[in-house]
Amino acid sequence: MAVFTGAGVAIITPFQEDGSIHYDRLAELIDYHCEKKTDAIISCGTTGESATMTEEEHMECIRFTIDYAKKRIPVIAGTGSNCTRTAIEMSKEAAEAGADGLLLVTPYYNKATQAGLYAHYEMIAKEAKAPIILYSVASRTGVNIAPQTAASLVKNVKNIVGIKEASGNISQVAEIMRLTDGNIDLYSGNDDQIVPMLALGAKGVISVLSNVAPDETHDICELFFKGDIEGSRRLQLRALPLIHALFSEVNPIPVKKASSLMGLEAGPLRMPLTELSPEHTESLTKAMREFGIPLV
Repeated sequence: MAVFTGAGVAIITPFQEDGSIHYDRLAELIDYHCEKKTDAIISCGTTGESATMTEEEHMECIRFTIDYAKKRIPVIAGTGSNCTRTAIEMSKEAAEAGADGLLLVTPYYNKATQAGLYAHYEMIAKEAKAPIILYSVASRTGVNIAPQTAASLVKNVKNIVGIKEASGNISQVAEIMRLTDGNIDLYSGNDDQIVPMLALGAKGVISVLSNVAPDETHDICELFFKGDIEGSRRLQLRALPLIHALFSEVNPIPVKKASSLMGLEAGPLRMPLTELSPEHTESLTKAMREFGIPLV
C-alpha cells in the first residue's frame, strides 16, 4: 500500500525574526493541513528550507511535525543529503521517531554516477526501516535518476517503494512506469503536471500549491481517481496561473509570501533566499485573488 495517495504538502517552515524555527506557527500550519483535505505532510523538503538547517534543527523539526501531527495524516520526512552517512543517520532517526515514509533527494553537488546513486540509496534503505520515496530533481541537484536506476532500486530493494519525479520530462516518467510495470508509487514533483502524471499511473503529487490551495490540489487527484477526468483537467488548468506565480522566483520564496498574504504567517526566509520582489508580489496577489483564495 502506498504511503499516501492524493496531494501531500511540501510544507513551508516558519521562522522567527531571529531565524530560529517558529514552532507555534508550525503547529498552526500542521493543524491547518489536518483540517483541510491535505493527504500527507512532507517535512523538511526543499520548500521547508532544509538546505539552510543544521542537522540538529532538521531532525528537531521532523520530530516536532511527527509528534504534533499525532497520526492525523501521514508525515514523510525529508532526510536526503549529499553525504551518504549523514542521510543514513537522519533517515534512521526519522524512522525511529515514527515517520510514515522518507523522501530522499539525490545527492547534490557530488554529481554521482548512476552506480553511485544506486549504492547510495541501497545503503540508506538497508539501515533505515521505513518506506523510501526517491526524489529526482536535477534542476536543483545536478543529477538525474535514470529510469533504469529507479526501476532497479524499486525491484531489488524492498523498502524503496516510490519516486517523486520532478524532472519535468514526461517521456522519462513514462519509461519509469514501463520498466516497473507500474509497480512503483509515482508522485508528481511539479504542480503543473499533476494530471499528466496521474494519467501515467501516479499516486498523487508532492505539492507546493497545497500550501495555499490544499483542498483544490487534493480535488485534482480525487476527481481523477473517481473517473471525472474532465473535472480534474479543468481544475488543473484553472490552477496554472497561480502555479506559475508560485514559481515566479525560486521556491519557496513566492509560497512563503503567499502564506503570509493568507494570514498564515511564515516569517522571513533564510539567506541566501531573499523576499519576493514587489513586481512578483503584485502578480502573485492577483493570481491568488483570481483563484478565489481569501487574503488578509
